[in-house]
Amino acid sequence: MNILIDTGVLLRLTIPRDPGHADARQAIRILKAGGDKLIATTQNAAEFWNVCTRPAAARGGYGLSIDETARKLRLIERLIEIKPDSLPAFQEWKRIVITHSVQGAQVHDARLVAAMTAFGITHVLTFNCDDLRRFPGITVLSPVDVK
Repeated sequence: MNILIDTGVLLRLTIPRDPGHADARQAIRILKAGGDKLIATTQNAAEFWNVCTRPAAARGGYGLSIDETARKLRLIERLIEIKPDSLPAFQEWKRIVITHSVQGAQVHDARLVAAMTAFGITHVLTFNCDDLRRFPGITVLSPVDVK
């Protein structure tokens, strides 16, 4: 099965000091061993870069250097296929945000759901389950629930 890997999982997977690291790592191992295809989007890569390079003193930032962030992104690219932005995903995003009255920061989640729809992905692995459950047609998985 194709599974979208949310940015929070990517971050925790590559940052050993993060409290969610062990759960993210175990979930990825189990899914890969089970033959699932792990996918992220260019949006996930950009969000990952943002958080990694944001100063540690800023909310949620890790304060990593460009070189360290690039190394971690290469690791992700070896484990997870990165899908590009597409016109069908944009059109689906526009439909979702209008239909579901999405506003503010939730537009980012809607964009991931739109990409999932455009690429035929039905499952998402995330630490932010509640944020994505509002969208119909997708199955939301938490890393702690992957067994």
